[in-house]
Amino acid sequence: MALPPPRTPLVRTSPAGTSPTGAARTGVPPAGGARARRTPVRRLADRGLFFAETLRTFRTTGAVTPSGRPLAQALAAPLAERTGRPRAVLEVGAGTGAVSRVLAALLGPEDTLDLVESNPRFARVLAADLRADPRFTVLGGRAGLIAAPVQELDPAARYDVIVSGLPFTNFRPDEVSDLLARYLTALRPGGRLTYFGYRGTTRLRAVFGSSRSLARHSGVVHVLDSFQRAHAVGCRTVWGNVPPARVWQLSAPAHEHRPDIP
Repeated sequence: MALPPPRTPLVRTSPAGTSPTGAARTGVPPAGGARARRTPVRRLADRGLFFAETLRTFRTTGAVTPSGRPLAQALAAPLAERTGRPRAVLEVGAGTGAVSRVLAALLGPEDTLDLVESNPRFARVLAADLRADPRFTVLGGRAGLIAAPVQELDPAARYDVIVSGLPFTNFRPDEVSDLLARYLTALRPGGRLTYFGYRGTTRLRAVFGSSRSLARHSGVVHVLDSFQRAHAVGCRTVWGNVPPARVWQLSAPAHEHRPDIP
């Protein structure tokens, strides 16, 4: 796949051990009694960073501002369904952590959370929050950051919930197909995948995009439609987000059969 491959290290907030990805933990200690909360200044800084990264790397950032709380809650909906056993949660494209904080708040006492972010500037923000924000430090060794592309995850890793914040409509159809197949493969039987797309993008591309861009976008929509027909268990529009977004929830097969990965 053609996603940028910055090689920044895995950051963990726990003693030595291993994560569900099979990657080694670095032994970064939690920040004790740190009480860092997101102030209005911090929220403004996050938005500024997001906007700057959108201008610099629009293809892989795909948004001009972090996800709003209503969108984050919709993406995290599978975690509201308690299973009575420990769950492993993966967020891909965590950005500055807007969705990550909602996921962290919904974790059970034995659940784990892996955040994947390949953009080094976003990854630095997330690494600092894992050390200082009490919503993460309270989790101790159960939360961590993988500052690398999702393709570098251990192929044997399995998760109960995967939340994807990647901008699918900015990619090629084959890239989107590969990502969705990888997600479904990484889910345990019956596991849930959530992702979103902004409403109105097809109309905007039809008006402002080139014929090549429109053809690529149509190909991505076709790929998404095929996966949704096969695996979707829910869809809702979050009108309270800016811009409004449609959230899809897909379910992995309840048996061990997995989609083929090219």
